[in-house]
Amino acid sequence: MPTNLAIDDDLLEEARRIGGRKTKRETVNDALREFIQRRQRQELVALFGHVDYDAAYDYKKERRRR
Repeated sequence: MPTNLAIDDDLLEEARRIGGRKTKRETVNDALREFIQRRQRQELVALFGHVDYDAAYDYKKERRRR
């Protein structure tokens, strides 16, 4: 899907060089993937302390049932 974007050329060139990518397209796609992964990790980190933990849970016992 072709898209026209106004992106700072100096910023894009620096990202391309640092990321070791050959094209602008590779650079932008790589940056978008990295952005998504970082946000997903932040969502997981936000769950710490909010998920109930049962110290008595025996995961080995559950494994034997299968």
